[in-house]
Amino acid sequence: MAAMELPLVIGVDGSDFSLRALDWAVDAAARHGWPLRLVHASLWERYEGVVPSFGGSRPSQQVWAENIVASATERAQLRNPEVKVSGEVVAEDPADALVRESEEASAVIVGSRGRGRLAQMLLGSVSLSAAGRAHCPVIVVRGGQANVDGSFKRLILGVSEDTGPSSASAAFAVREAQVRGSELLALHIWRAPAGENVLDGGFSAEAEHHHEQRARRTLERALEGLPDPGPGVLRPETFEGQARQVLLDAGSTADLLIVGARRRKGSLGLQLGPVNHALLHYAPCPVAVVSEE
Repeated sequence: MAAMELPLVIGVDGSDFSLRALDWAVDAAARHGWPLRLVHASLWERYEGVVPSFGGSRPSQQVWAENIVASATERAQLRNPEVKVSGEVVAEDPADALVRESEEASAVIVGSRGRGRLAQMLLGSVSLSAAGRAHCPVIVVRGGQANVDGSFKRLILGVSEDTGPSSASAAFAVREAQVRGSELLALHIWRAPAGENVLDGGFSAEAEHHHEQRARRTLERALEGLPDPGPGVLRPETFEGQARQVLLDAGSTADLLIVGARRRKGSLGLQLGPVNHALLHYAPCPVAVVSEE
């Protein structure tokens, strides 16, 4: 299957969170011209057993799972009849299923599912596991309705010290901005070492200039080799502050926050880091995690 034909994969479970993510995924598939694959995974076989072929009924959990996929498929087709939609029920751990599906997907879409009164804020274990283990970009659909609807026409790319030239996250961000017709703010946040050249509670002009220039070089290196996104699309900026808080604040008027993550040495998972964890749990808009390999 050609790269451009790889589907968007979304995990569905019938919850309000997954239905919100489903609507987002349908719109994304339509923008890119990609098919959409709906996956519901559970371990119902382990608990109910497999009905023999001569049996006259199916396990109740299997019927429930099939209804979830059928309902989600109908919702997707009603939202955009031009998007090619397929669905499947798999007897597998949900996180493991999404990671396996990610091997042949353009991206994996998941909803934000929390616990108790913090449900709107905290990330569910399946979504977090998928974000940390998938082989393709993972988008966690969360945040305010205006952000999810794409009302701001503004994407944010978080650039770290480790972001190299022509990074996967930067390339992903540029493609998204072009497809959406949105502005892309490439943001690198810097902080001077504690106590360095502090005068009256602030940095000296010389120290601030030094760190600002270093931050600009980091940002320029991360954007090297990218295709020209067109006039007025890409806006690189540096900012002094705490990366977590600056990105969370910026996300309040963004449609998508994009960050990169690297594979851990000797591990199958990504090193998400504290900033990425904060964004996945608390961002006021959808978050895309892109492996930099």
